[in-house]
Amino acid sequence: QVPLVASGGGSVPSGGSLRLSCTASEYTGSTYGVSWIRRAPGKEFEGVATIASDGGTAYANTVKGRFTISQDNAKKTLYLQMNSLKPEDTASYYCAINCRVDSSGAYSCRDDNVWGQGTQVTVSS
Repeated sequence: QVPLVASGGGSVPSGGSLRLSCTASEYTGSTYGVSWIRRAPGKEFEGVATIASDGGTAYANTVKGRFTISQDNAKKTLYLQMNSLKPEDTASYYCAINCRVDSSGAYSCRDDNVWGQGTQVTVSS
């Protein structure tokens, strides 16, 4: 297992910004994709964004234009910059290796997927 440590969550008012980070000290890269996936209270998991090893990105329509996924390979860190946050973005956010998100918010994972612990994001109206 590759240990993943997520951080950066918090409480912000509507319209605010946060940047999530996820560090994988033993991560060696994924050709399938590294993703952020969230789960709101009482709801199913929802894919947020994916970045591939070639830098290609994909976003759920609900966050496109507001969120930006990026990675620093030297630091083995995945980021999610979240701007113009809305109350409906309130959720626990998870980083996941070998999972891929599509524009509908669905996601798929390979058998060797690894998830970090969630970091809570709360957006107040």
